[in-house]
Amino acid sequence: QVQLVESGGGLVQAGGSLRLSCAVSGSIFAIKAMSWYRQAPGKQRELVAATSSSGSVNYADSVKGRFTASRDNAKKTVDLQMNSLKPEDTAVYYCYGVATTTQARGINRAYWGQGTQVTVSS
Repeated sequence: QVQLVESGGGLVQAGGSLRLSCAVSGSIFAIKAMSWYRQAPGKQRELVAATSSSGSVNYADSVKGRFTASRDNAKKTVDLQMNSLKPEDTAVYYCYGVATTTQARGINRAYWGQGTQVTVSS
């Protein structure tokens, strides 16, 4: 059983900062991609930041220069530091991972966290 658990969401004023964390647990053999997505009310889920196992990170244009994703492969965590937050950043933020398990080392599977709410007030 693989679980992704997010933490760190909350309410913040525009211009403020929040840091989200995602921890992966379970019978993990190898983690490939780890990403952050978000979904605002009435909108589709969108990619915020995608990290690879090599450490490269790609960001959505809307968050470049404000958000920083960092990944610790040893700890099986990925964080999202969000600075200069705007009301339009309000959304449920989801952690997403692609991994293989000890029981199925050759099969990549995708996993989602339960989501954490980020609300930015104007």
